[in-house]
Amino acid sequence: MKLSIEQLDLGGRRVFLRADLNAPLEHGAVSDDTRLRGVVPTIRYALDHGAAVVLASHLGRPKGGPDPKYSLKPVAERLATLLALPVPLAPDCVGPETEAQARALQPGQVLLLENLRFHPEEEANDDAFARRLAALADVYVDDAFAAAHRAHASIAAITRYLQPAAAGLLMKHELQALTRILESPERPLVAVLGGAKVSDKIAVVEHLLARVDALVIGGGMAFTFLRALGHDVGRSLVEPERIEMARAALEAARRRGVQVVLPVDAVVADGVDSPVGRAVSIREIPAQQMGLDIGPLTVDRFAAALKTAKTIVWNGPMGVFEKPPFAAGTVALGRAVAEASAFSVIGGGDTVAAVSQAGVAERIGYISTAGGAFLEFLEGRKLPGVEALTEA
Repeated sequence: MKLSIEQLDLGGRRVFLRADLNAPLEHGAVSDDTRLRGVVPTIRYALDHGAAVVLASHLGRPKGGPDPKYSLKPVAERLATLLALPVPLAPDCVGPETEAQARALQPGQVLLLENLRFHPEEEANDDAFARRLAALADVYVDDAFAAAHRAHASIAAITRYLQPAAAGLLMKHELQALTRILESPERPLVAVLGGAKVSDKIAVVEHLLARVDALVIGGGMAFTFLRALGHDVGRSLVEPERIEMARAALEAARRRGVQVVLPVDAVVADGVDSPVGRAVSIREIPAQQMGLDIGPLTVDRFAAALKTAKTIVWNGPMGVFEKPPFAAGTVALGRAVAEASAFSVIGGGDTVAAVSQAGVAERIGYISTAGGAFLEFLEGRKLPGVEALTEA
């Protein structure tokens, strides 16, 4: 167990709070404040317990220098509204002016640092840069699980100079939910994997085979598995160099007694921009067409696999769900996950968007804010941002 913010004495101290405020911007304003709202409870907790908060985040991928397009100014404005408090934006994340602003903070006040990635040293996990960040506060709290798979200066190196290093409330809940599904799940545990590419998920498949009772595979990645079973899938997305790995995974599942549930029908069309698709059996995909969503029989099949589950973990859409003709499968699966009497955990931007689109987000057990970190956790990899935290 990692130390959490609730175990710290915060009175009169400055907290360096690493958050994930990497929100989408449109016309100079935050267009989706989900990530901002996610960190608000931790900010409030720190302020209510007598701390001042030095808030830090990256935004986008600036090219190693200041770029007004990636300024956190719109984030500061939106946070001020959410917190009903002034949230001044420092001119930089390091330097004399920023240090003076941080030193002047009183308990109950917040200062947002400018984009960490305006300095290439952030992504290089640079020691000297981390030391300058550490000089701004007395204790370190990380609430950015979505960035925990990156060994960056504000996530990893800083903890050498700023102790104790504790998890924020969001990070704590994230780790509890993910640990629960991987280490002590109520069984049967069913994993649902989708998305375009097998190459993105093969390590997850291999790691989960030792842990799950059933594996449901949809999305573009399913076609590589179907090809491994000898199906002709027309122009559907197949990664030829992964067919052997898919075959080996299916064989490993058979040996372990893990049920692998694959599509039996697909919604096909000429391409992703086709205005309409039609459902055909997996055995009848026309040579010139591609599968772009799971079909209605597959939806029923997948829903049946979820009915008996006690724990469900889901990552990745079932088709090209951002295009209306190919969204039905993912939305229907979202409803099936919500209706199952299981503890469900979902992660990844597309999957989160899908359950919102299905109108069932509030019926999901835990919605992870993370994409890459969520997948790496499911792969069984150690995350630098979690490893850097102090043991409780």
